[in-house]
Amino acid sequence: QVHLVESGGGLVQAGGSLRLSCAASGRTFSNYSMGWFRQAPGKERELVAVISWSSFNKVYADYVKGRFTISRDNAKNTLYLQMNSLKPEETAVYYCAAKKTNTIIEKTDEYNYWGQGTQVTVSS
Repeated sequence: QVHLVESGGGLVQAGGSLRLSCAASGRTFSNYSMGWFRQAPGKERELVAVISWSSFNKVYADYVKGRFTISRDNAKNTLYLQMNSLKPEETAVYYCAAKKTNTIIEKTDEYNYWGQGTQVTVSS
């Protein structure tokens, strides 16, 4: 079992920045593909960014490329998401997810461990 806890969400003005963290416990963190997803009210959960266990492979959704950066520190069992130039339409609950695999996973429904989410609100 993997337990994920997100933190770092909050209220920020449009154009501002936030850094999300996801602390993992329960298993060897380095064997897991990790990702950030988000869900706005009335919308489906969508990919933000994912990262392979080695950090060699990273995939970003087109709408965050160049503004968001995903990273991980396997020694600290922590996943990060640096978000810059935030937009009001990016207001959502941001979730951390994990799946034990040697590859990188992009599909939401293939992740089997999820955190409780952290709210990000971007004001205009």
